[in-house]
Amino acid sequence: MSVFPFFARLVEQLAELLQPVFHASSAAAAIVLFTACVRLLVHPLSRAAVRGQKAQAALRPRIAELREKHAKNPGRLQKALVELHAEEKVSPLSGCLPNLLQLPAFFLLYHLFSSTAIGGDGNGLLSHRLFAAPLGGRWSDALADGGVFGAAGIVYVGLFAVVAAVATFSFLRARRAAAGGDTGGAALGGGEPVPGLAAVGKVAPFLSLGTLVTVAVVPLAAALYVVTSTAWTAVERALLTR
Repeated sequence: MSVFPFFARLVEQLAELLQPVFHASSAAAAIVLFTACVRLLVHPLSRAAVRGQKAQAALRPRIAELREKHAKNPGRLQKALVELHAEEKVSPLSGCLPNLLQLPAFFLLYHLFSSTAIGGDGNGLLSHRLFAAPLGGRWSDALADGGVFGAAGIVYVGLFAVVAAVATFSFLRARRAAAGGDTGGAALGGGEPVPGLAAVGKVAPFLSLGTLVTVAVVPLAAALYVVTSTAWTAVERALLTR
């Protein structure tokens, strides 16, 4: 049995509950609420990921010793690093889990707002809008119907602005952490930044570009999920690493 009709009804019911407050944009508000629920479900993994990154930072001196000891034997070094992480119960990949577990929710919304029919019936979700922009539409549709600053285009301008603001916020925090200055609470004892933030600073422009492209090419409902989740991630990480 397909899960899509069930989730389509769930979105419709949430939209009905929120309609007195958000009116024509109630389905969009339902998607934001759905995104928040998904993020709350994976929040324990996000906390575990930050703890894992701090534990990884504590292992740096031992990792440096192993690299020096096995500098001429890459195979032995790799084995020693795996053994060290297993001994300390630290996973270098723990930070990937929260993002990976969100993919099903993203693809679910993508399918729901890309299909003209769900469960053999017409897809009523496609009639919903965020202000003037259809939740099943894309940026190209908005450009064709009024241009960048048309009624639908301005919705995308707002989403792009949110993505840019979140990317700037994350980049500045990562750069401060890497510099070892005012980290805003993102440093470990002794002024050492939380591992991964420096790397985020280096790749942030590329990640934000990828997010902008995603928002532009997927249905607006899926784009709204991406923007909400991206903003949640930035705030959540700031709170967990303060």
